[in-house]
Amino acid sequence: MGESVLDTGSYFPVGDITVLTICVVFIILLSLSYVTKSRLYSVFKFVIGLLMAAAFISILYHYGTMNPGSMPVKLVYTLRILFHFTLLGNLYFYVIYLRIILHLHERKYKVLTGISFAVYIALIMLEILSIALGFGFNLNETGAKNTGIDTFVIGYLYFVIIIMIMLIVHRNRIFKQIVYSIIMVAIVSFLVLLRQAAYGHASFTTVSFLLPLFAVMYLVHSNPYDVDIGSLDAGSFNDYIDYYHKREKMLVLMSLYMKDFDTDSIKYPKEIREAIRRFAGEFYQGATLFQVAPGRMILVADIEKNANYEHIINIMLNRFQEIYPRYRHDYKIVIMKSRSVISENKDYVKLIKHIEASMEENTVHYFQPEDLESFKRKRFIIEQLEDIANKRNLNDERVIVYCQPVFNIKAGRYDTAEALMRIRLPEIGMIYPNEFIPLAEESGLIHSLSLVILHKTCMAVKNLLDEGYRIERISVNVSIMEMHEAGFCSSISKVIKDSGVPFDKIAIEITESQNEEDFIMVKEKIDVLKEQGMKFYLDDFGTGYSNLERIMELPFDIIKFDRSLVIACTTGSTSEMMVSYMARMFSEMKYSVLYEGVETEEDEEQCLKMSAKYLQGFKYSKPIPIENLKNYMDKTA
Repeated sequence: MGESVLDTGSYFPVGDITVLTICVVFIILLSLSYVTKSRLYSVFKFVIGLLMAAAFISILYHYGTMNPGSMPVKLVYTLRILFHFTLLGNLYFYVIYLRIILHLHERKYKVLTGISFAVYIALIMLEILSIALGFGFNLNETGAKNTGIDTFVIGYLYFVIIIMIMLIVHRNRIFKQIVYSIIMVAIVSFLVLLRQAAYGHASFTTVSFLLPLFAVMYLVHSNPYDVDIGSLDAGSFNDYIDYYHKREKMLVLMSLYMKDFDTDSIKYPKEIREAIRRFAGEFYQGATLFQVAPGRMILVADIEKNANYEHIINIMLNRFQEIYPRYRHDYKIVIMKSRSVISENKDYVKLIKHIEASMEENTVHYFQPEDLESFKRKRFIIEQLEDIANKRNLNDERVIVYCQPVFNIKAGRYDTAEALMRIRLPEIGMIYPNEFIPLAEESGLIHSLSLVILHKTCMAVKNLLDEGYRIERISVNVSIMEMHEAGFCSSISKVIKDSGVPFDKIAIEITESQNEEDFIMVKEKIDVLKEQGMKFYLDDFGTGYSNLERIMELPFDIIKFDRSLVIACTTGSTSEMMVSYMARMFSEMKYSVLYEGVETEEDEEQCLKMSAKYLQGFKYSKPIPIENLKNYMDKTA
């Protein structure tokens, strides 16, 4: 019988002591730093525990084999079995670990882990039987070791082969550098075992099992703090919330938003970093700080560990107000306790942003139940908008087309209108543009809605034409944001073409942009669509910064003067002179001038004196369902 090359021969405990020491360091780092509390992490901790047990047992076992008579022979046998039990268990849990990290959820991989567990148990039982029946490891009367069948080597080779196959076959399921690193470290570990076997040593067996732990710790579970502030990132924040939510623990959250640093290119200055770091560690016990976005920090603490959290909040806010005059950067602070419905959807950052949208600068807001209700409404609307976009149904019943008739002064009749979008949702009812348009723009869903209203408008125009009504055109509003889409012109053209309506019966209304890049892009898109016969309106002229030179470079057909200009004309002769001058200038340059927001006889008279060609407003009609537009229009003779 020969000696096992893996656990006999020359032995010094330095290797196992090193493993124990490093595993203790791992445990300290894991307990004092933040690591995602997932199932993967639980398996990783178990692997560390098994390796510590193996190193400790290895010291006892080798002491017994190197000092015959120092302990009962049966105890030596038991220690050997436990040593191999923990090492092979370590390898088995690596198989479990890889199945999780590689997302191998299929039934066949559950069978694989089941077979591996059966092999693991069978090998341990075989070792027990081999010792009991004398065909395996044994010690003779002189203390000499005979190996016999070495079940550990069989088990080691089996698990290493299984692990390598899993890594190589499924290497595309995770970041390739992680896969290659783990494979290379595993090869180094194997070479360590071969090297010690070649020299007849047994001191570095557990060390070879430690090396993959280093790789996994660094590549997968390393989640370092920001050194300057002591914060973690947004991904860690979501994991943290999920961990405490599953354990039904309540948290207190304090969010600090500073708009001056809401960009990756501007970092917190040193004095603010120091202040944030002090606030994160000075007040709450066990608090964790997260930087979830540029300029946005969230401090989270376990209420169970901080029963006096409300008192702590007051102290922190008082201290904040004391030091604020030194920095003078605008801020918004939101304070709240965790809520199950928000934790489940990991929506805290979105909820906080929603609350901040209605806050003034340099204020503190304590979460109120109505905040959650308005946020849930907003989230539901966005979900519905996403569903509308995903279904791509141009006849979606949730999108309702209203319109406001426009009076043609020269013709003396209503022959144009502006299409206006509404959304009607279950449980909520009718929703108006001032609520859903900003959400659609922020979520990148606005173009899908525009195509639906364009299609429905085209169908309404077609019906009016088929019934013999005189209609010049109907305008549809589009956002500058959606014009950035590569297929904007083609998608607009397709909807109009498919409807069978002449292109000149549809107009697009856009608002002016101050962005030079937008200006160039908009001009290109307008040129493409005007070649097909479409008309273009400049909407809301007079509501903000207007560059007349740019306006004149864009081939608009109609300039819509905002109601604010109509009102301004009543405030004094200077305002009236300026508006009249601009309107006359546009008219002489062959633009048509449309005044919107005309509500009274006085408004109408004023606009007629100022080169008006079209009038729109409540004096003529409030927004109406587009199918009622025929009540305002004349039929051809």
